[in-house]
Amino acid sequence: MILVRDLRLLPEEPTEALIERAAERLRVDARRIERWRLVKRSLDARKKEDIHYVCAVAVALRGSEASALRRIRDKSVAPYAEEAYPIPTAPAGCARPVVVGFGPAGMFAALLLARAGARPIVLERGQDVDTRAAAVERFRQGGDLNTESNVQFGEGGAGTFSDGKLNTGTHDRRIRFVLAEFAAHGAPESVTYDAKPHIGTDILVDVVRNIRTEILSLGGEIRFGSRMDDLVLENGAVTGVIVTHGGARTALPCKQLILAIGHSARDSFERLHALGVPMEPKAFSMGVRIEHKQADIDLAQYGRARGELPAADYSLNVHLPDGTSAYTFCMCPGGQVFAAASEAGGVCTNGMSYSRRDGENANAALLVTLHPEDFPGTGVLAGMDWQREIERAAYRYGGGDYRAPAQLVGDFLAQRPSTGPGAVTPSYRPGVRWSELREVLPERITSVLERSLPALGQKLRGFDAPDAVLTAPETRSSSPVRILRDAQCRSSIRGLYPCGEGAGYAGGITSAAVDGLRCAEAVLGELA
Repeated sequence: MILVRDLRLLPEEPTEALIERAAERLRVDARRIERWRLVKRSLDARKKEDIHYVCAVAVALRGSEASALRRIRDKSVAPYAEEAYPIPTAPAGCARPVVVGFGPAGMFAALLLARAGARPIVLERGQDVDTRAAAVERFRQGGDLNTESNVQFGEGGAGTFSDGKLNTGTHDRRIRFVLAEFAAHGAPESVTYDAKPHIGTDILVDVVRNIRTEILSLGGEIRFGSRMDDLVLENGAVTGVIVTHGGARTALPCKQLILAIGHSARDSFERLHALGVPMEPKAFSMGVRIEHKQADIDLAQYGRARGELPAADYSLNVHLPDGTSAYTFCMCPGGQVFAAASEAGGVCTNGMSYSRRDGENANAALLVTLHPEDFPGTGVLAGMDWQREIERAAYRYGGGDYRAPAQLVGDFLAQRPSTGPGAVTPSYRPGVRWSELREVLPERITSVLERSLPALGQKLRGFDAPDAVLTAPETRSSSPVRILRDAQCRSSIRGLYPCGEGAGYAGGITSAAVDGLRCAEAVLGELA
């Protein structure tokens, strides 16, 4: 096949228009193109009067492609071949590996192990995605928090209740496989070629259910409501795991354990640290969710109402003179600010969008980068303890019913409490309590936010609008610890493979899935 890059496509044009443009670039009759597919599509909105997509397509020609390439002196045209992702084969009768956690990292680790014939056993403390979704909705309507199955814990992990963003700043040969698997299991085909692919919570629930079905069909086993409470260690190696299910504790023997517990399994972090599993504190970020009218973001980015264009997004950052910094993360066009608590007596927020991204508001995390030297305590778990302290303060200040503290940007900058909304109605449920966020967030965070908001408003018009809403706190952007491992993904405790975002080796759905594959490859290498 031949790759043709830098093809223009107007938002209102059908993608089939790219066939003729690719043929023109190749200087061949369009009828010579036997098949084609879109490889990359990104929206160029730098010039408001000339918004268009920039595309790359792969085409297969009738006749000699080599001769067609020899005629072309164009850097945007090149031979194209996709590298297949090899699936190893586990030895017959090998011990079944155990995967703890069924978020993106654990899910893709289990998928690869199952396809290799290793028949993995997956332990997931939360419930299947349908049972979990019902519990999450009850909580958002004002019901009780299920501390074992919620936005953080359960099938699909924290990413299931998010925008389902699949873009990543990492570069890895496994990314194409991950995106293709999402599409094969129910995500739109666009995730394989969009520069900023996303699925949406409404579709993600089907995707994770379909991946689970394949794992089961290949001999894998997924045990929901099964929490890892302890490891069995002998002579510096894993020999088993203690599991609580339905109130009963049992021992599950294992020789290879992939630890994909996610960034919110604080009880697991505490137990692993007590066992002497090598860990270290790591930098992470905390802050707030900022919420605007989506129509205002569209206007700022496109210079007009979006019409046929997708709901506009943004990615902003600022570095202040004193060396501190703030940035936006997990921007959710047309989305909602979501209640993301997993511990009783604590409030934290996240963002989510449905696939259509057609909600009234846009939201994003507005975060401050924090390093271990910023933490008020010392020790490996100091960052985790700080998260918990802030979440509990927000719970108390919010009234003790999981309402989140909120403040208008104008009031925050003027250092006065808010008493109600302006033009932007906050989307967080069970609801917000208007307040002064300095009563909840530490000065190390609020001082940076106060100085960053005007600077970010200069980068995106209206970002610091007085009526924009700040909802606090956003504390779970990434893991506050790193569980140490070597280049082969192995802990110094033999048979233990720290994996994914919770272990400190990923930062989103795709990178976590890639790390799950990487750890599964390491396990299969040990089994061979």
